[in-house]
Amino acid sequence: MTLRIPFSNSYITLPERFFAPCDPTPVAAPTLVRVNAALATLLGIDPAALADAEGVAVLAGNRVAEGAQPIATAYAGHQFGGFTPQLGDGRAILLGEVVGLDGVRRDIQLKGAGPTPFSRRGDGRAALGPVLREYLVSEAMAAMGVPTTRALAAVTTGEEVMRETALPGAVLARVATSHIRVGTFQFFAARRDTEALRLLADHVIARHYPEAATEEEPYRALLQGVVARQARLIAHWLLLGFIHGVMNTDNCSIAGETIDYGPCAFMDGYDPGAVFSSIDHAGRYAYGNQPAIAHWNLARLAEAMLPLLAEDEDTALATAHGALAGFRPAFEAAYLDGLRRKIGLSTGQDGDAALIQELLTAMAAGKADFTLVFRRLADAAAGQDAAVRALFTDPAAFDAWMDRWRARLEAEPQDAEQRAAAMRAVNPAVIPRNHQVEAALEAAVTRRDFAPFEALLDALSRPFDERPGLERFVEPPAPGGGPYMTFCGT
Repeated sequence: MTLRIPFSNSYITLPERFFAPCDPTPVAAPTLVRVNAALATLLGIDPAALADAEGVAVLAGNRVAEGAQPIATAYAGHQFGGFTPQLGDGRAILLGEVVGLDGVRRDIQLKGAGPTPFSRRGDGRAALGPVLREYLVSEAMAAMGVPTTRALAAVTTGEEVMRETALPGAVLARVATSHIRVGTFQFFAARRDTEALRLLADHVIARHYPEAATEEEPYRALLQGVVARQARLIAHWLLLGFIHGVMNTDNCSIAGETIDYGPCAFMDGYDPGAVFSSIDHAGRYAYGNQPAIAHWNLARLAEAMLPLLAEDEDTALATAHGALAGFRPAFEAAYLDGLRRKIGLSTGQDGDAALIQELLTAMAAGKADFTLVFRRLADAAAGQDAAVRALFTDPAAFDAWMDRWRARLEAEPQDAEQRAAAMRAVNPAVIPRNHQVEAALEAAVTRRDFAPFEALLDALSRPFDERPGLERFVEPPAPGGGPYMTFCGT
């Protein structure tokens, strides 16, 4: 069976200072873990061909598919607030782009495919655990409707990578509408390369924000578009209890997608200060800090784009400030609208924000499970209170809130059944629970047993459904497990 990937590459038409040509480094004994058949089909790729020997060789980097033009892209970035003028793809190689059956252009990238000119003495490889974590969490996010990179396939390499210990190696085939980041703009701004900034901005407008091309000030419109998408994205994260963990500017997608699932996690008990990343000692990227950090990252993008916004510095600064001022109202509108829907409100009233904050305060006081509270509120909306009350260490405080909530629901047009169904459609039953993810990774890494990975992936593929036999994926971890930590895997 011949593998055909319908490459249609555009980024490589930009000048060579945007990237470094770089072939993947072959591995010893690649073995397929999984192909995302539905995604492959969307991309116009035969999933059966991708899963056979030739396809696995391409996914592992042992063979370059016809039409691929492998490159490592250049970018800079602020990492935990400190600027590094050159980062770039140190262990990821962009094979090329395809235009899917839906008309959307997407990158296909191999993560863990070997060293590149940007590896900075790294081995360019990935361990199996982080590859499977990204596969699970990115596909869960996609199933929950969050803009995100996707996992096309995962393969093991038959080789070990050295981290704290020797670990089995793997390669992730990742798909994104592009891998252009805030840090890509920063790379050229740091070099005062205005020509490259303009070429990059024009490429982004054509690829992601075509509506900006018809505006009187297209680069201002581009910046406003990125601000708006990031505002909606961060609101979506918070509505699901998701913590990215490493919101550096090189992990901030210009396309408005969630990218780079390293030390990420979902909250169990609600805590605005929750941090799971082992390297975020000061809590810079804590759950509740994510809106402010996104705004900070966008300010760095605006700085990089100043030469494009106006010839006069004062005018450029005023334009940048005007675009950035749109973040807070856009985020707050998306967040409040999402919270209203999570508690069964289809209309808006002035007191809704305060009502929701009272619930969040009660949840934080008792570390009530974030996902289950909102999911079980749907039962309470239908008159069944016991399950949600049991999540609170002080049910009396919740009862007082519930009385106010029910009074507010009287102004809503739906009946109880309609309301409960609408709530279940936005409040997932199944998320990538940290203990479930770790159990799946441990089985795969230590025993090469991928059955738990497959079972969890299946449960996450329909996150709003409670299916018989999958109840274990809904439940929170047993108490007393200690603090949960995640690691970036590099």
